[in-house]
Amino acid sequence: MNANPYYVLAVLFLVNLLNYIDRQVLYAVFPLIKPDLMLSDTQLGALASSFMVVYMCAAPFAGWFGDRSNRSRWLAGGVGIWSLATVFSGLSKTYAQLLGARSLVGIGEACYGSISPSFIAERFKLDTRARVLGFFSMAIPVGSALGYVLGGQLGERYGWRTAFFMVGVPGLAAAFLCSLLKDPRSDAAGRKPAPPGWSAYAGLLKNRIFVADTLAGAAMTFAVGGLAAWMPSYFVRTWNVSVGQAGLWFGGVTVAAGALGSLTGGWVGDWALRYTKKSYFLVTGVGFLACIPFGAATLWAPDCRTALLFLFCAEFLIFMNNGPLNALLVDCTPVAIRSMAFAVNIFFIHALGDALSPTLIGWVSDKTDLRTGIALALGAMFLASLFCLWGTRYMED
Repeated sequence: MNANPYYVLAVLFLVNLLNYIDRQVLYAVFPLIKPDLMLSDTQLGALASSFMVVYMCAAPFAGWFGDRSNRSRWLAGGVGIWSLATVFSGLSKTYAQLLGARSLVGIGEACYGSISPSFIAERFKLDTRARVLGFFSMAIPVGSALGYVLGGQLGERYGWRTAFFMVGVPGLAAAFLCSLLKDPRSDAAGRKPAPPGWSAYAGLLKNRIFVADTLAGAAMTFAVGGLAAWMPSYFVRTWNVSVGQAGLWFGGVTVAAGALGSLTGGWVGDWALRYTKKSYFLVTGVGFLACIPFGAATLWAPDCRTALLFLFCAEFLIFMNNGPLNALLVDCTPVAIRSMAFAVNIFFIHALGDALSPTLIGWVSDKTDLRTGIALALGAMFLASLFCLWGTRYMED
């Protein structure tokens, strides 16, 4: 059964859902952790940044091994590690322990993130990959929303530690399902192709499409990472709502806008591919540019309801990138180095993106206010659109 591409897509969609639940539950309980452990906003932001630093640094190692061994085992191992680390987060009694646990989550997710997109895409035809990866990436907003909702509700009722326990345990069952999947690069006898040399990896940096895709993703990730970390706290502080209510509202908007945006971006990207090979960059770049005025309107809205409406529009346009940018990465790299290609992409989009933005926004918030800190994300979206425009120069019609 696990040879069926739609079965594999379903399993890894479920795992990706858990992936983003585990990530975002931390942000939902920021307002509860802050007084309990007596932390500053900078320290809270560092919890998010520590995960990203470890995640991006571990990714190249995971990609290298993934290109040389059975990728199913790396998928299963990664899911198991991050799930246990999430449980350990709930057991933390000090800031140092919590910082260590969140860092360990990054190791597990690096194994999964480097392998899963190509593991899925290789099972589908070229002209359907944006839609398939758009559906797969729909787990990002849905899982993020569930993380905010579950984190806010469980944290408010039972404490922030219980929230980590409840979202970490299901990942162990998901790890078992991953271990049963067959690596599509293996032949009938289960053998893998000969591993590539280092020159093949060095060629990634000469691949202009890959570079443009990665830089656009980095600028987008800077913005999205900062928004994901701080928007629930922004609603708590600006509109004086409870932690649970902020998580519910922000999560609801994110799941609706993100799911629709991911599916729409994948569909439009594949449809436009009939007319121009530049479609994936064009769909993504237009979405990035159009989201900026809606993001600004969110921060300066006169009331909470209006802010949520503008936030929906901004997130819809941002999430249109998920299918097209991932499909571009698959299409522009040889199959033998795709794990490393995604690993290098992960390293740079987080090193230049959300490894910095949560802490930077927290620092600006400590010096000025949270609205000013979050506004930094809008400039990054403009850069992301410019990188997409640059990337179209290297796509032949």
